[in-house]
Formats: sequence, C-alpha cells, structure tokens
Amino acid sequence: MDLHINRPDITVPVRVDPRGIAGPTPGQARGPRWRRSGGAGTGMFVPSHVCGDGEPQRIVEAVASTPEGSAATGWAALHWQGARWFPGRTARGEPLPVPLAIGDRAHLARRTGVQLWRDWLFDGDIIDVNGLPVTRPERSICAAALRARSLEDTVRIICMAMADDLADLMEIGDYAARIRGRPHTRRLTAAIDLSDENVWSPQEVTMLMRWRRQRDGVRLLCNPPIFDLQGNHLLTPDLFDPAAAVIGQYDGIVHNDLQVRRRDLDSEELCRDLGLEVVSMVSRDLRDLGSFDHRLDAAYRRAARRPGAIGWTLAQPHWWTDTSTVALRRSLDDESRRIWLRRLAS
Repeated sequence: MDLHINRPDITVPVRVDPRGIAGPTPGQARGPRWRRSGGAGTGMFVPSHVCGDGEPQRIVEAVASTPEGSAATGWAALHWQGARWFPGRTARGEPLPVPLAIGDRAHLARRTGVQLWRDWLFDGDIIDVNGLPVTRPERSICAAALRARSLEDTVRIICMAMADDLADLMEIGDYAARIRGRPHTRRLTAAIDLSDENVWSPQEVTMLMRWRRQRDGVRLLCNPPIFDLQGNHLLTPDLFDPAAAVIGQYDGIVHNDLQVRRRDLDSEELCRDLGLEVVSMVSRDLRDLGSFDHRLDAAYRRAARRPGAIGWTLAQPHWWTDTSTVALRRSLDDESRRIWLRRLAS
C-alpha cells in the first residue's frame, strides 16, 4: 500500500525501484544501508538507520505491507489517534503485534509482528488520520474488546479509550449493535453497560469492578468532585458511593513518595472531618483482592455508624466546569482543556 504520512519522524517503506529513484535498486536492497520492512515477502524496505522499535513506526511499517482497503485497528489505531492508555506494549515492555483489519476477502500470509483480523468491514469503517488508514475509534474499540480475555479487560478497553474522548458510550453501543452475532458480542454489550466515561486510569477499572462485585447494586460515581456547602472544591476521589458516604482511592507506587503520601494523609483527615469513610486499593492488591475486600467491608461498617453528610455536597457551583462525560470534554476549547483536564492528562 502506498502511504503519504504527514507526521514527523516517520519513514514510509518503499519498494525496490530498478532505477533507484522511488526506492533502492535490487542491489542496494540487499546491502547494509537498507532493511526489509514488514517481514519476508512484503517487498518493502526502509533505510537501515531507521529504528523500527517505536510504536508509530511499527504501525506504519505494518500497514504499508498490506493491500489497499486494509487498516490499522485495535490498540494500533487508538495509539495512532493519541490514546495514552494503549502503548502497544505488555506490562513487561514487550511489543504487542500490530493488529490489521484486512476484511474478509484479502488473503495474506501470517508474519511476525502483526495480527491479521479478518472481520468484515462496513462502509465508513476506515478513516484517514495523518495519511494512515485506521479503523474509526468505535470500530477499533469494539474489535479490541471482542478479543479481550475477560469482562474486566473488556470494560478497561472501553473506559480507557473514552478517557481520551475517542468515542462515547452511545457511539460504542451503536457500533456494537451493528455487529451483534459475532463471537463475544454478549460480553461486549455487558461491558458497555458497566463502563463509565469518567474513569481516569486502568487500575480504577479493577477497583470499580471489584467493588461492584462485593456490593451488588451499589451506585458508584467515578471521579466526582466533592464540594463544601460554600461551593469550594474539597477533593475528587477515584470512586464514591454517595449513599453510604464511602470513598475509594487507588494508591499506586507514586503514593510512596513522601510528598504524595503527605497529601494523602491530609485528604484522609479531611474525609474524616466530613464524615466520609476512605477505602484504599494498593498495587499489591492486584495480586490478591481479598485484602481489599476486607478493607471495603470495614469501611462500610464504619460508615454505617457515622451520622449523615457533614458539610459536603455533590452539587456543582456555578464556576465549576463539568467534565464527567465525553461530550462535555469534547466541547471544551484548548485553554479550557488545559485548565480542567490537567489531572486527567497527568
């Protein structure tokens, strides 16, 4: 496929050119100054000094070796469109294969570094982003979610794509309805119902799902701002059960920093003054969630012995800008995004 990428620091693979104008000559391609791109049999080359380890370059090289009508999809399409939570690497830093949507008619041989997804493509599924064909966000999200290993992973894919406003729940749900009948669409539909447009990190999804499992029917708010009765912002917890006045916070490794830990202690003291109970999930809980379950139960027992709300409200004052949905965040101008989405971008 001929690509015309208008993004810096990207080298587009080229084919052998007997004249040596549009690409290397056959002799040059066999020499040390060029390397094969996309695996054996693709006939594509890039200069040998071009590093192919970075995700944008990997994605371009993978797409360039496919026929017209193909596109990057899944994490690769989301990454190309700026999704921060789809780095294209495993937790150990190993590169993930680049998923390619090739439709149900193309016939390509398997090769290292790519995944060939042969699901049929609807009209309009492929869009051009900076010269690269990618599947549109809701299609990329659904395609990745259908291949997730669990319901929680499916919810995580949906939530983290929405964190960068690439699609909202309605857009994802509408696309999921179009592909009803494909494998795992029932789980996809369930995951959409469990997802929230205001989740800020992958770990929050783990806490959200575990909390719901332990407290069936609970209404949890994700990253809701809490104010005092004078309209001053007090805190924004990761999760909040307003009916029980229980707050949930995920404390990752960054919370071991002394300055961060001091802020955490100040926040916990504030919550006690407000009559709010705090339950924390730490990174070690991800290996064994039983400890979190015990802390959650204890927090609810303590909350049941406390009086009602003491000086806090979820009512947003006139000066506050609500950013709890994809639509609201999309409506912000650049300056407003810089001001109101600082934590989300950190």
